[in-house]
Amino acid sequence: MISGSDGQAGDGDVEFTADGVSVVLREACETAGLDPTGAELLRLGSNAVYRLAVAPVIVRIARDPSVLSEMERAVGVARWLETVDFPATRVLPDVTQPSLVRGRVVTFWESVQDQVEYATVGELADLLRRFHWLEEPESLGLPYFDPLAKLSSSLESLTAVSAKDRTFLEERAARLAKDYDRLDFVLPFGLIHGDANIGNVLRHRDGRAVLIDLDGLALAPREWDLILTAIYYDRYGWHSKTEYAEFVHRYGFDLMNWPGYETLADLRELMMVVWIGHQAGTSDRFAAEFELRMRSLRTGEGRDEWGAF
Repeated sequence: MISGSDGQAGDGDVEFTADGVSVVLREACETAGLDPTGAELLRLGSNAVYRLAVAPVIVRIARDPSVLSEMERAVGVARWLETVDFPATRVLPDVTQPSLVRGRVVTFWESVQDQVEYATVGELADLLRRFHWLEEPESLGLPYFDPLAKLSSSLESLTAVSAKDRTFLEERAARLAKDYDRLDFVLPFGLIHGDANIGNVLRHRDGRAVLIDLDGLALAPREWDLILTAIYYDRYGWHSKTEYAEFVHRYGFDLMNWPGYETLADLRELMMVVWIGHQAGTSDRFAAEFELRMRSLRTGEGRDEWGAF
């Protein structure tokens, strides 16, 4: 029995907790011939992310076991990006992956740094501009990105919040779906990262900026890769005016001047809130953040108080 996406375990599997994923880490590393001794848990969210202490390796363990095919595609994408010399995270060579351990999907990546250091917003713009010029091979089988389908599926599985909050989110999603269908995108349709933001651009130990988290690559209007940087500045104050101006200058397009900006911003924001809703039952911190964000959606106030995750 494969464990469910809610973090609960089935027979032979483990719960998606720090203790549970440590078991997966040990068994996966043993199979791959790696030593997990002293591994550091960097993040526990949609993925458990470890940095090994005795080798420059990052181990990602997915919460949702249904992402096996998605991670197979991510591994293929990483290998393709290496062939075109694009600065992105690399999968560990000579290891069969992804692997399924205790009902969890595991992948191994080369560690780009010893301590977490993010690149600049301007460097993110440079990477996206170059990335959007790439022509992906058909063999990758990249999907078309359908945000409405993704949001609908996420709402259907949202069980950690009250019925009142869930109904509010569903009604907001229905209204935005109508607005989204009327959008007139102006940038070319093609390859997108899917979660392009400053948190997914790291400073390599050799000084380069590199793109990470490649499992969301898809085909879609390029506006999707610009929306997070725009709302991080415009709505939440996570980027300064100067930083956003640099991003616009180096990418060459200001999404905030596009007539569809507010609709796309509202939709991306709603997806962010629903994601937090899925984590609300895991800790008091997530629960408090979800309440704060729901209050903002209802009142239009307090977005500058949101925490970054």
